[in-house]
Amino acid sequence: MHSCKANHGFACALHWGEKLLLCAAFTLSSIITLGQSPPDTVRLLKEVTIEAYAADRPQNEIAASIGMVNQSTLNRFGNTSFVPVFNSISGVRMEERSPGSYRFSIRGSLLRSPFGIRNVKFYWNGLPLTDGGGNTYLNLFDFSSLGKAEVIKGPGGSLYGAGTGGVVLLSSPLVNESQLQIAAQGGSFGSQRYGVNLHVANRSSLTSVQYIHQAAEGYRNQSAMRRDAFNADLSIFADSRSTLRATIFYTDLYYQTPGGLTKTQYDADPSQARPPSGPVPGAEAQQAEVRNKSGYVGLLYERSWNDQWSTFIGAFTSGAEFTNASIRNYESRSERNVGSRFGGQYKFGKDQLKGKVTFGAELQYFNSPILVVNNISGIPGSTILSNDNVTSMLAMGFGQVEIDLPNQIFATLGTSLNYLQYEDQRLTQNPVQTESRKFDPVLSPRIALLKKFSPALSAYASVSKGFSPPSIAEVIPSTGVYNPELAPEIGWSYEAGFKGTIKKIISFNLALYDFHLDNTIVIQRDSTGADYFVNAGNTNQKGVEFEFSWKKEIQSDYISSLNLWASLTYNHFYFGDYVNDGQDYSGNQLTGVAPFISVLGIDLTSRKGLYTNISANYVDRLPLHDANTDFSNEYFLLGARIGYRTSSRKFPFDVFFGVDNLLDQKYSLGNDLNAFGGRYYNAAAPVNYYAGLVAMLSFKRQAP
Repeated sequence: MHSCKANHGFACALHWGEKLLLCAAFTLSSIITLGQSPPDTVRLLKEVTIEAYAADRPQNEIAASIGMVNQSTLNRFGNTSFVPVFNSISGVRMEERSPGSYRFSIRGSLLRSPFGIRNVKFYWNGLPLTDGGGNTYLNLFDFSSLGKAEVIKGPGGSLYGAGTGGVVLLSSPLVNESQLQIAAQGGSFGSQRYGVNLHVANRSSLTSVQYIHQAAEGYRNQSAMRRDAFNADLSIFADSRSTLRATIFYTDLYYQTPGGLTKTQYDADPSQARPPSGPVPGAEAQQAEVRNKSGYVGLLYERSWNDQWSTFIGAFTSGAEFTNASIRNYESRSERNVGSRFGGQYKFGKDQLKGKVTFGAELQYFNSPILVVNNISGIPGSTILSNDNVTSMLAMGFGQVEIDLPNQIFATLGTSLNYLQYEDQRLTQNPVQTESRKFDPVLSPRIALLKKFSPALSAYASVSKGFSPPSIAEVIPSTGVYNPELAPEIGWSYEAGFKGTIKKIISFNLALYDFHLDNTIVIQRDSTGADYFVNAGNTNQKGVEFEFSWKKEIQSDYISSLNLWASLTYNHFYFGDYVNDGQDYSGNQLTGVAPFISVLGIDLTSRKGLYTNISANYVDRLPLHDANTDFSNEYFLLGARIGYRTSSRKFPFDVFFGVDNLLDQKYSLGNDLNAFGGRYYNAAAPVNYYAGLVAMLSFKRQAP
């Protein structure tokens, strides 16, 4: 089995480089072919303002690699899963072990995420979505809840606190006209989705209320899901300088967990759930499933006092009633989270030397009882395996200075100071045993410099430090054994890149980075499938990311516009010094990371309203165990969406039909890494189809 040891780095680079050249050749040939179309007129690329790092600047003035998701990105795919949307961004990896069970990583592996999302900080409408325990329930959101997303690649601690795995800024849609939207969709494996969305706009406010129901039987046994999501957003514009925004959501989520298969089981019948093994029952017998009823309320007030000073203050609270009936036990949590984020901005100078200072703080308090009992066919038993009351307190102060220097040079210097404390009361002990752990305050600085050579080309370089303490789910994993020795991850990232446009119809981003991480946290699993975590010495993570888009407006009686886009990722990730249980894994390829990933797409729109979106996704094989003895197979996914959109102002609608995994590839999406007994595989659905309708009734436009 091929393995990328450190001393074989050149051979590995050559091996994956061949695939990169093949993909580049395909892209180039597509450009040449499309260039032979009839004469066309230029469609100017719209300048997008980036909010990441409080920049409020166009992309080519940001000294960082920022991935973007907007409405056009969302509309390329089916409306049931975020997976293909975020996977179209270079350096981002999202997986779905079964419908509704998400995992997410940025420039890294999924070694810390047996389920859920960890080590990536999420914000929702300007306020923290990631709770004080370090976990994010992205699966609470319906597809239409998202208006846009900005993905900060690499440590974002200078403004967003602890974390080495990046930051994601999510925003709900802001519709500046009154309309009623109705959506309905159905597809393979019992997939169904329907809902209603009401937007009301007037001169002083925007209001949105949404309800969406989604369900599926799932391809595998024991993989059904159901989600009922309610969202409401209110923006009040008291005057031209003030905005008050309220956001509320409540989600009732249920999904079954089929469990990982061995290679033999996966080859024999990938649709089966994990079968019994000796005294350990199977997933169906134990009715393995997750139930999550969660609510979130946030308020954010922003005020611009004059041309120099502005402030913001926000508060939020969330709660979750979470149960997980697994093969080995039944876990119940009642999570409560409350926090605040506040600060301000001061703009100074003028002419050739100007800039701004951003400063503020973020506070969070998290508490949850965690009761684990035996599981009797999906019903909680009476045998208490562990009983904990967990509390975390997080405080973070941040500051950043941006200076616009002469000669189109932009400098950024920022840092945050992070404080975190965990407390665990072990209620099964008599007397009650309290474990407390305080992490020393850590500075997370970032320095970045960007040079604009012209309005169409810029280059940048940055250095940043990431600090990521273990989450509560890692300190108290599913084994129920408290681990006070798990150390935080600390790493330095060095990045350089180019951004530009060509003739205002081509845009590109190229980023190269080198990230050295100490005390890397990795997952291990015991014979029952329970997870626990260890520090794996250090890892070296080097990568290249390239994104390209070419938009043309075609001068034709039939074709209106054409967009060719590509996203290429090369990962050279490997363990440094790593010895675990007497086994030396030093120099091995980092578990769960594919060396090469590419996504290519074509978006075609006709003058009559017909459109076609075609995407192709190649994922290289990746190691499933730290020992690099087992690898997943590479796979190539092809998907398409064909539809018709009207241009009517009064009653627009979109009717569409799509297919995913058109080539009927057999692959595992969301592997259980380092699984005991080789139970790595969670089979994804074969070729599957969907069809849907989105209809709107628009009223008089009254944008504020």
